[in-house]
Amino acid sequence: MKFNLSKTKKIYLKYLKSQETKNYKFKNKIEQFEKFYVPLSELIYKRYLKKKTTTVVGLSGGQGIGKSTIAHILKIIIKEKYNLKITIFSIDDFYKTLADRKSMSYRISKLFQTRGVPGTHDVQMLLNCLTKLKKKSFKKILIPKFDKSTDNRCKKNKWTKVLTKPHIVIFEGWCVGATAQQNNSLIKPINRLERHEDKKMIWRKKTNFELQSSYKKIFKLIDFLIYLKIPSFNYVYKWRLIQEKKLKKNTKGKKIMNKLQLKRFIMFYERITRHMSKTAKTFSDVLVKVDNQHRLKSIKIN
Repeated sequence: MKFNLSKTKKIYLKYLKSQETKNYKFKNKIEQFEKFYVPLSELIYKRYLKKKTTTVVGLSGGQGIGKSTIAHILKIIIKEKYNLKITIFSIDDFYKTLADRKSMSYRISKLFQTRGVPGTHDVQMLLNCLTKLKKKSFKKILIPKFDKSTDNRCKKNKWTKVLTKPHIVIFEGWCVGATAQQNNSLIKPINRLERHEDKKMIWRKKTNFELQSSYKKIFKLIDFLIYLKIPSFNYVYKWRLIQEKKLKKNTKGKKIMNKLQLKRFIMFYERITRHMSKTAKTFSDVLVKVDNQHRLKSIKIN
């Protein structure tokens, strides 16, 4: 199959346009395509050639950095250039149901009702999904979908059907690849939420334990991990606000978070996001820096 660069660029630009809002437009589109997205696609393809079987690519980075958008761009290029089948899903789609998280909030800490941190995902379902996708004897599978506007899992008829074995799986998520912290690092609260609502460190310790145990098993199934590094944590709020506006647009006016709710929500993610940004070199294969204009700035192979 001959690679049609012009056609691929058109598909890429059309996709970006579909993701733009009135107040948010992508910058340096062609330059980003040529300098970053094509080279990243080539790195993924080279990693696939080493195995020549289903390769799981982890795509990780802070909230609002653009993981799902980047995953779809990589899918466009890899499909057009290498004629490979790609399946994309997010760790977010494996959040426990609202009822399950309410149960956790009664049993362990009220903070577990809020989705996000390790402990709020159905890890067994996720482990089974990744294992089945990597198996040589492939059988069709269903990948769950989570509706953030209702804060609950979608009905099964809306789940993603994977009917044939993919060459590449892009597994994206804010905490994909995260490592646990030393227990003494948990003592000092990192924000108001930890200081006032987790005084006994029950939530912090449980989240950290989950990273040490069940999540470690999941992340071991990743063959190649790309980490997108934010310029600073301050941009998480700014970029996550853009996501909320997109969510409102795509869900036809369903309930979204206001600014105060969003600020509190981000506090749940802050500790692990900051830790990942500091330790990215230790757990990622490729480190991609993102600038304050939301553009990919550099690629470094670790």
